[in-house]
Amino acid sequence: MDALHALHSRTSVNLLTTPGPTSEQLDAIVRAGLRACDHANLRPWRFLLIEGDARAKFGDLMVKVKEEMEGARISAEAAEKLKCKPMRAPSILVVAAKISKHEKVPEVEQVLSAGASAQMMMTAAHALGIGAIWRSGSLMFQSTMRAGLGLDENDQIVGFIYLGTPKILKPAPNLDPVDYLTHWS
Repeated sequence: MDALHALHSRTSVNLLTTPGPTSEQLDAIVRAGLRACDHANLRPWRFLLIEGDARAKFGDLMVKVKEEMEGARISAEAAEKLKCKPMRAPSILVVAAKISKHEKVPEVEQVLSAGASAQMMMTAAHALGIGAIWRSGSLMFQSTMRAGLGLDENDQIVGFIYLGTPKILKPAPNLDPVDYLTHWS
């Protein structure tokens, strides 16, 4: 797919099924993420792939984090709902900002670079015909989530990219740049 067509036609795909991306496709997706803007070449991105049985373990971690946030056990229904979230896609890429102390590159720039990396991977997945949706939420900001995923305390998760075969393809919304672009003078 042509690069501009991929950029202009990408949409999030929330209904995913098997198969997930192949190892070659995952390599291409991550390679795209490595091309994100990166002040001072810090390479502040880290990616963690969750597939297969690890998705159930990730669901258990989600329950643990939620209960810690609530300060109590959550209902069996809420726990089951959380446990099922990682099962919505065959592959999940956790995208995190690996924060480094740097005199010219503040933390926010490193987080933005990781976010740009995630967006590059979303577009690469689309260009390869793989459905993708960037998921987030309060759980990703908790230290227990970072620790459970093997990340450092100062790392910041910027999102969970769910990848798989689209069950339904929806057209890209018709957005006009005129509605979003103003000229400063």
